[in-house]
Amino acid sequence: MQSLKSTWAGFWKYRYLLQNLINRDFKLKYRRSVLGVAWSVLNPLLTCLVMWAVFGALFNARGQGIEDFPLFLIIGQLVFNFFRESTTMAMESVLKNGPLLRKVYIPKYIFPLEKCCFALVNFAFSLVALLLVALITLSHISLRTVLLAVYPIAMLFVFSLGIGLILSTLYVFVRDIMHIWEVFCTLLVYGSAIFYDPTQMEGWMQSVINLNPIYWYITSVRSCVMWGRGLTVNMLLVPFVCAALSLGLGVYVFRKNQDKFVLYM
Repeated sequence: MQSLKSTWAGFWKYRYLLQNLINRDFKLKYRRSVLGVAWSVLNPLLTCLVMWAVFGALFNARGQGIEDFPLFLIIGQLVFNFFRESTTMAMESVLKNGPLLRKVYIPKYIFPLEKCCFALVNFAFSLVALLLVALITLSHISLRTVLLAVYPIAMLFVFSLGIGLILSTLYVFVRDIMHIWEVFCTLLVYGSAIFYDPTQMEGWMQSVINLNPIYWYITSVRSCVMWGRGLTVNMLLVPFVCAALSLGLGVYVFRKNQDKFVLYM
């Protein structure tokens, strides 16, 4: 209990630093860009357009079309991109701020946390793309349950933070982690049901996909935003358990190794 209180006190003390780091990253991301923050909307829109043209035509030709496929697609795309962006940026965060950490004392967990917060802000802006797709394609959004999507998104944030803490620790000691993670995320795209419905697959493939936490976060958001079903018991428990395990393991690995970071920077 005392450790939790001291951790919270330290976090509260450096809350303004966290805000400033998020503002800095946001300005750097769109510096010298003509369209600026509009790219947070245009990037997912253009990607969705390409994937819709390819996979929509493919599934329709096979008679496996998905209702409101553009909305189905962009939800999966946005949720997955949030996970990939937050974990990838968090992985590099500690090492990139090595010169600063050698000069002044700053809680090292601030940097992975800030990257996940920045990815969440970027995700919030990209939701405009979701609304545009729904309006352009006249797709149905369930207003009755849409706010329930906050829960799986919050759980995904916690899950991503835990993974980010682990990756940022490993990256300090082994630089190859960056390349391994890029390959893993590429493979994960095909196992997260972003552009296909896993119920149309064979039984064993459905079982494998169900083991992927990202699939549960994506499906939970779709259930709230598209299908109006709200959250089932599994959609409540699985995201929570995955988030809790990820954060617990991430905090343990990070705290156990953070004192060694300075030796490898």
